Amino acid sequence: MAQAWNWMWLTVAFLAELAALAALAAWGWSVGGSTATRLLLAIGVPAVAAVLWGLFAAPQAVVQVSAVAVLVKVAVFGGAASALLAVGRPGLAVALAAGALLSSVLSTSPGTPSAPEAGSVVSGPASG
Repeated sequence: MAQAWNWMWLTVAFLAELAALAALAAWGWSVGGSTATRLLLAIGVPAVAAVLWGLFAAPQAVVQVSAVAVLVKVAVFGGAASALLAVGRPGLAVALAAGALLSSVLSTSPGTPSAPEAGSVVSGPASG
């Protein structure tokens, strides 16, 4: 049961990450200016966020520094929520922030050891 719960929250986390990229793209497109500027922002801002995420915040990130991962996550999700507010979607901003926060708190990355479920048998060296 705990594993299914964790996978559900990992799915929410992934969907929140995709939604953050979409929110950043929507903001980039909504900014005034020429079509070239709008395209550059709509593609460039999410691309920069994705690269930062892949380098520092992904489960298999190249750079494994917890403090930096947290900073990148706060920057990407905070920026995405702010972007949604800027384009007039406060409900989506709250939903994105809530999904990101809950999934971060309630899930563990695949491959990360988690506490055994209640009633499960844990094998290990015999004490005696």
